[in-house]
Amino acid sequence: MQQSQPNNPLHGIKLATIVEELEEHYGWEGLAERIDINCFKSNPSVKSSLKFLRRTPWARTKVEQLYLATFSSDNPWGKS
Repeated sequence: MQQSQPNNPLHGIKLATIVEELEEHYGWEGLAERIDINCFKSNPSVKSSLKFLRRTPWARTKVEQLYLATFSSDNPWGKS
């Protein structure tokens, strides 16, 4: 059973997509500067980051918030 989430701006966006797009935009070093977690600092990879973020809710929330702040339509430097 799939739930409708009309007010969730991240609905339908996979965590892997979020991490990949943020890494492409900021690079691992830039991500580590913005969110102080080891998976962005020490031998960073999408796979290791996903593993950590899936079991660490507070870190995932920070990554999702950065994604929204970066790529929101309200952000003039975000995606078009």
